[in-house]
Amino acid sequence: MATAEQIKALLKSYAEGDDERFYATAIQVAAHAARQGHGRLAQELRTIVDDAKVRAACTAKRLSPPVPVVQPRGDLAGLLSASYPKTQLVDMVLSDELRRRLERILQEQRAQHKLSAYGLSARRKILLIGPPGTGKTMSASALAGELHLPLFTIVLDGLITKFMGETAAKLRLIFEAISQTRGVYLFDEFDALGSERASGNDVGEIRRVLNSFLQFLEQDQSDSLIVAATNHPKLLDRALFRRFDDVIEFALPDHEQIRAVFSHRLNLFDTCHVDWLKVVDAAHGLSYGDLTRACEDGAKEVILTDASEVTTEILERVLAERCAAHRPQTA
Repeated sequence: MATAEQIKALLKSYAEGDDERFYATAIQVAAHAARQGHGRLAQELRTIVDDAKVRAACTAKRLSPPVPVVQPRGDLAGLLSASYPKTQLVDMVLSDELRRRLERILQEQRAQHKLSAYGLSARRKILLIGPPGTGKTMSASALAGELHLPLFTIVLDGLITKFMGETAAKLRLIFEAISQTRGVYLFDEFDALGSERASGNDVGEIRRVLNSFLQFLEQDQSDSLIVAATNHPKLLDRALFRRFDDVIEFALPDHEQIRAVFSHRLNLFDTCHVDWLKVVDAAHGLSYGDLTRACEDGAKEVILTDASEVTTEILERVLAERCAAHRPQTA
């Protein structure tokens, strides 16, 4: 029979309309049944899942694909990448303080009319700083998902050029789009655009671009959210910080948050015999992104080897591989 966690996962994925996760969980139930000696039941479950996938594929072919409400066109097509995230804050493992600050942004966005009645504005220009893999980009997706807004990611390769004046002109196009189409606009790797104007390797064009950005940001009075994210806050020009309504710092997960990531990502598997003290110690210093990939590696190993449960040894091994990937390579 299915475990309690598998039953909960089935119900949750069904309620959320997440077909892929529903099918994956059903296959896990079938595998669990096979390990318990219920071979016939396991085969029947697999057959049901396969038939359901075939019917879903046939239905999808008959239906025309949904057309996004907003897609960048013309000159903007090479400057903005549009997506429609379903990510929610509940999907993220966050510290209490970080969750509170993100929820405050959502609360103010949802009460814009109430605030404007008193001459106040909602937070909408946000700077996210912190090490790689700590959830900055995912937080931008979660803000868009929670507010049911499109997420527009600025394509830096299309924005920054070597021709004088061209980058500033493209910036103007982006801020015009910000004003015309409400959404969450993400300037990822923001230090490429907002680096310190007094830096020794600076050139005049970069200074002009930064000055243009500061001017556009200060003048912007739209309803969109502007989110800038960087792994290198020390490289940013000091003038930028006071132009943002909020500066939110992200950090590597602590022991409690590491444990929460494993619980969330491995909830379909039996982890009863895992020594979490050893695993959490082995994971210390890794980012949320590294932990997520380690969980996925561990889950794959359990599935591919037909193991009955996730073990301490499996998790220590995949974590060691993630740690080794961060060590400098020697000749």
